[in-house]
Amino acid sequence: MTMLSAIIVVGLGTYAMRALFLVTLSDKTFPPLALRLLEYVAPAVLGSLVISMLIDSEAQVALGAPELAGLAAAAIIAAKTRSHVLALFSAMALFWLLRWLA
Repeated sequence: MTMLSAIIVVGLGTYAMRALFLVTLSDKTFPPLALRLLEYVAPAVLGSLVISMLIDSEAQVALGAPELAGLAAAAIIAAKTRSHVLALFSAMALFWLLRWLA
């Protein structure tokens, strides 16, 4: 019961922090500098996901064919479509497919 209570409290706290940010800033306009800086959030998140995917449990870089194919697919799709979400989904699908086939 204690574990369930902790999960519920942490979940409500996380939701409250996100909701507070959205509710308090919903009627405000962001300064142009903030909007320009927010454009770099998606590439930074994508980069951190790639790095975390390439590092194994011993902090060594593990780079094989599935990883290289996924990185190449993400780079090509992101360059052509300018959609980080599409690049992420397609690269991960290719990575998982090649991992499954190997």
